[in-house]
Amino acid sequence: MTTTPLSTDVLVIGWGLSGLVAAAEALDAGRRVILIDQEPRTNLGGQAWWSFGGLFFIDSPEQRRLGIEDSLELATQDWFGNAAFDRPEDEWPRRWAEAYLQFAAGEKRSWLRERGVGFFPVVGWAERGGYGAIGPGNSVPRFHITWGTGPGIVAPFAAAVEQGEREGRLTVLPRHRVSELIVTDRTVTGARGSILASSGAERGEPTTREVIREFEISAGATIVSSGGIGGNHDLVRAAWPSRLGAPPAHMLSGVPAYVDGSMHGVSEAAGARLINGDRMWHYVEGITNWDPVWPSHGIRILPGPSSLWLDATGRRLPVPLYPGFDTLGTLEHLRSTGHDHSWFVTSRQIVEKEFALSGSEQNPDLTGKDVGLLLRSRLAKGPTGPVQSFLDEGEDFIVENDLESLLEQMQRHPGGELLDIDAVRKEVVARDREVENDFTKDAQIAMLRSMRNYRGDKLIRTAAPHRLQERSAGPLIAVKLHVLTRKSLGGINTDLDGRALNAQGAPIPGLFAAGEASGFGGGGVHGYRALEGTFLGGCLFSGRAAGRAAAAGS
Repeated sequence: MTTTPLSTDVLVIGWGLSGLVAAAEALDAGRRVILIDQEPRTNLGGQAWWSFGGLFFIDSPEQRRLGIEDSLELATQDWFGNAAFDRPEDEWPRRWAEAYLQFAAGEKRSWLRERGVGFFPVVGWAERGGYGAIGPGNSVPRFHITWGTGPGIVAPFAAAVEQGEREGRLTVLPRHRVSELIVTDRTVTGARGSILASSGAERGEPTTREVIREFEISAGATIVSSGGIGGNHDLVRAAWPSRLGAPPAHMLSGVPAYVDGSMHGVSEAAGARLINGDRMWHYVEGITNWDPVWPSHGIRILPGPSSLWLDATGRRLPVPLYPGFDTLGTLEHLRSTGHDHSWFVTSRQIVEKEFALSGSEQNPDLTGKDVGLLLRSRLAKGPTGPVQSFLDEGEDFIVENDLESLLEQMQRHPGGELLDIDAVRKEVVARDREVENDFTKDAQIAMLRSMRNYRGDKLIRTAAPHRLQERSAGPLIAVKLHVLTRKSLGGINTDLDGRALNAQGAPIPGLFAAGEASGFGGGGVHGYRALEGTFLGGCLFSGRAAGRAAAAGS
């Protein structure tokens, strides 16, 4: 049975960060908005709610206070060295990159501050690269953590939507799953699909796909902001590029199951061009969540630079594939080994200083804006509470007081039978011998010492160099690491107004795209690699552009 058709000025499909921003912008322009999503309302904010809240700024006050010299020119060098745009279809992604860099160096921070968003004063240094000046990586720290993490960045835009709802200018429709974009005279004029049975599931938990009836909504403009494919491992494997080797047989999910890529095919059927589907961003420091919310739920370790990183057989990863340096370079190397996991060998002292866990729920001090808890957890001795929970409960963690016991337990662990224990022992002993000396040929140790010249790293992110077998730094810890799915770097090809483009490069009247569904802008603003802190920023920027343009054209 089909319900009575609804109509609106602007229809937004997907209520993640980009969808909320787009809806807020359309409301500001005086338009009527309908916001729909296939999940229950408990999931308002989508993946952004679960995030660590990292944002990429250029030459910010936080950077300047820490003595970091940054500039638009330097950031542009880093972005384009990272992206390595090399395809004809990269024309719009290049333009998006240039526009986003201007935004990150200009009004982005003040625009967020006007909405009450604040930032942790210590700037992180993610994706350090470690190659040459014009190669991949950030030349300086640029990772700004939102005060309140993911919920903190979602809050002002969710509040704008709720205000519009109270005023009767916006309607929120949960459990609406789009199966078709309506095309009338080559113009997208709305969407139709299925209304799913109501669900009392908590945020992120899987929900039923039972259909209770159909719906149809007509709209002057339709914005697709439905996210990527990271929750659908079959789609991830189908899109996996040969340059990264064979896709893993076993992966963890860094996003809920509803991140299923369903709107990609629906948009393509309406004439939208999908590009760069083989560009993707998955982490290699995934650990099995001891308290999972969704199927195969994994958490990423955001590591400092000190842990010894070994492949599944016990071979040390090559220069410069150290923790926190080059995510996709490490993924590519590890896929060439033919195994789905790798190992950190580290010490408790390193873990307590250098292991942060990605996700709002794994950082209660920052998420809750609790200064007292932050000081106790980040500066006091010992790991944070969530990290300690993984040490106590996590199936991927092995803790032992001496190297031989650690090696024995690693070998007994699932996948540990692949380890050459003599090779692991040799690597640990050799690393410890090097770190004892003021002089070293070990590039990781040299880089570690260099990093401690940055006050932010020395204060909260980088342990003082020490032997892994140093008793005062113990016990020893091994962590089994998995591939963790996360982001689609490609998507719906758009112009700078977020208008979806067809195969001939012409805008499709009435259709817009934003966020991960559009590759965070243009169909792939990051190119092959991301600089971190740029996923939420891409949602903000592309959602803003699409919302404003859709409002103007509706």
